[in-house]
Amino acid sequence: MVVVISDPARKDVNIFESCQIKGVIFDCYQTLIDIRTDEHSFETYNFVSRWLAYQGIKIEPNKLWDTYMFKVRNRMEHSEEIYPEVKVEEIFAEICRENSVWKIDENKLGVETSRVFRAASIRKLRPFLQSIKLIEHCINIPKCIISNGQRVFSELELRFFGLYDYFDFVIFSSDVGYQKPDLRLFMTALKKMGLELEPKCVMSIGDSYENEILPAKKLGIYSMHIEDAWKHLGLSD
Repeated sequence: MVVVISDPARKDVNIFESCQIKGVIFDCYQTLIDIRTDEHSFETYNFVSRWLAYQGIKIEPNKLWDTYMFKVRNRMEHSEEIYPEVKVEEIFAEICRENSVWKIDENKLGVETSRVFRAASIRKLRPFLQSIKLIEHCINIPKCIISNGQRVFSELELRFFGLYDYFDFVIFSSDVGYQKPDLRLFMTALKKMGLELEPKCVMSIGDSYENEILPAKKLGIYSMHIEDAWKHLGLSD
């Protein structure tokens, strides 16, 4: 597949360049999926608190809110990573264990609580139809997702919209304990695609200059903002 690439950051060369693209790295949120969440509202924690009561966990909404935020912040601060990540199911497992009123399976409940928390915090969740068409345009070349996301619920969202199986593999930051723009995520993707020696033949597509465009450029990977990719292939609304 030959793709004409426009790299807006390279003003000193021809605006359009062509390259035999052998692999594409996609971001997930605000690239493939349009999402808005509210993890800082009382309503979110109130719903989760009421649901937890039926699982044998006694914790008031405000305490749940404060405890969750404290544990996330504490793990981030004590991580050795520059761009640290946590696993939310581990956070909720701890909270459930510390506040249980009967015997529980804390690991299982940590997973279930993470998904209830996500559902309670969602305000908008839908796929970008333009991005689905873009994926289909790249159907015959290796594709992957690198996402600053939590596999415990993000994989389900991709599967719900029928997106997950389009990709050869998906790397979530929760899998590895660090987030984009860490270059190791992109290096891992290149290796898994067998293209670590040909980064110039890989495209990174996303919505964030800091997380998708800049780290890709540092590794010699071509990059494009998702909206530019839509326009380039005539997929904009």
